[in-house]
Amino acid sequence: MLRQVTPGRYDAYEALLRALATPNSGQIWMLLWHGQAGSPDAQYGNMEVDGYGYAPCVTSAQELSASGWNRSYEVVDGIDVARTLYPDQYGLWLNPHAPGGGLGIPWLDLRRIATGLERQPAGPLRLSEPGIEIPQFYAQLVQNAHRTPAVRSLRRAWVQPALGAPYLAIGLDVYDTSPSAVDSVRAMMQQSIGAVPDGLPVSTVAMSDEYDPVALWMRAGARPFYDREAHGSPAQAPAAGYGYPPTRGGY
Repeated sequence: MLRQVTPGRYDAYEALLRALATPNSGQIWMLLWHGQAGSPDAQYGNMEVDGYGYAPCVTSAQELSASGWNRSYEVVDGIDVARTLYPDQYGLWLNPHAPGGGLGIPWLDLRRIATGLERQPAGPLRLSEPGIEIPQFYAQLVQNAHRTPAVRSLRRAWVQPALGAPYLAIGLDVYDTSPSAVDSVRAMMQQSIGAVPDGLPVSTVAMSDEYDPVALWMRAGARPFYDREAHGSPAQAPAAGYGYPPTRGGY
């Protein structure tokens, strides 16, 4: 699979992610800089590429031998490593000893592995202000948001994944995340969604999610189209691909 991943082959890259996310069959050999496997002081190695941190690993016992690594290592499922690394915004680097330097997997894709690949859009994402005109939906949503006390503000973005159809994302900034508040926000969306034109996919994202690339982009520069407290305008939106390295390292 690694040999099939080349620039623009996002389908091959997604297949690689699926393999890493498969328990038992997605095992990798994590290189330990300190300690032994299973010991409290065990520490993964780390490397930096283009300003982003990665933990190096190899993909088989044969690759471990070829790498010349002479310290300890730990054989673990890719999904477990993903859950460990992504909260610290560390990616995973496969076979750094290989010709061409191996392949880097950004932490945002480790988050997708950890939380479910189908639950998050395939990156790198192209994010922008929506160009589609759907005033009836926005008016309905604003009206229902005003009647929903849990909602602080609403933002929007047009999301174009690396694979799959583009969609409209609605950013939900709420005061309260109690079950009753969450139910009221869900009801608000259900009451509004009927005004969406047929065939237009709409998704929601929690603005409180500090790891979601769409929420990160919205917080950095998407002006609220509903703001209960009428805050001032935020800064200009960041460049497309927010949250991902300029290239997937090792290509």
